[in-house]
Amino acid sequence: MRYIDAFNHFFPRRYYDALLDTPAGAKDLGKRVRGIPALSNLDERLRVVDMFENYSQVLSLGLPPVERLWGAEKAPEMARIGNDGLAEIVARHPDRFVGYSAFLPMNVPEAAVKEAERVLADGANAIQLASNVNGSPLDEPQFWPIFEVIAKSGRPILLHPARTRDMPDYPTEKISKYEICSVLGWPYETGVTLARLVFSGLIDRYPGLKVIAHHLGGVIPYLEGRVGHSWDQLGARTSDEDYASLLKRLKKRPYDYFKDFYGDTAVEGARAATACGIDFFGAEHVLFASDCPFDQEKGPGYIRATIAVLDSLGLSAQQMESICHRNAERMFGISAK
Repeated sequence: MRYIDAFNHFFPRRYYDALLDTPAGAKDLGKRVRGIPALSNLDERLRVVDMFENYSQVLSLGLPPVERLWGAEKAPEMARIGNDGLAEIVARHPDRFVGYSAFLPMNVPEAAVKEAERVLADGANAIQLASNVNGSPLDEPQFWPIFEVIAKSGRPILLHPARTRDMPDYPTEKISKYEICSVLGWPYETGVTLARLVFSGLIDRYPGLKVIAHHLGGVIPYLEGRVGHSWDQLGARTSDEDYASLLKRLKKRPYDYFKDFYGDTAVEGARAATACGIDFFGAEHVLFASDCPFDQEKGPGYIRATIAVLDSLGLSAQQMESICHRNAERMFGISAK
């Protein structure tokens, strides 16, 4: 079986060094990334990739997104440095790294449009977006031209959750405690972002847009019943906004929009979550991904666990091929073997 890992993370050297020079890099972020050699050391990353037969990766930069690390004056330059660094690695090692997704300087929307046009013209296989832009939702009008460029390209969006400690879990507190913001908040925010794309009308405006929601769509597959039946009754709980009319304006049932999104298998090797996500999206809308190298082994752990889980589910040969490589080949424009 061929495996194309659609969502994993790597920092090219020049970008990595600049990241460590930021205030975030001097604190918790620096502490974490320094402890994972395969996140920035190319030789170590190649060693991890070569541990698996017929396995390759589509590289993405790691979080935080560019706009959280640098202000408007520097973010466009750093996005270019990061994207060009990934493109160079792919060009040097095309057998191990079959493509890359590009980050955009979302705090400068006009520059983000230009960077999207540049990287997509130069061969980027996808665009990675964080689920919020320094706290602002992705469906704000200032970001719609970015989605237009991506939709026209035919390439997918890799949607990465980005909830932070300064987004508290209770309004009486100032920060999210116990790393709840990422462990539980990321799957929640992924669902929130998908909902905003649907109900804002953005998906109706750009129906060709393909969105791959990291971690198998977050909470959406598990909450299938609520996504279906509760949003069929949109407006029943609200009197100060006309949600009933909004519901009528949508071109499809809300549930059907969520079924049209894509998910990846990066759920830390959890069998029940993998089965739930595949059941919800269908094998044609799920891509193999590991979130390498954020496992406890710092590289191979999630890859190995994800392969083992998929092998245990009793999927047909056609379903396995779709998930493991054919969907990625089609969506990223990668040559089939």
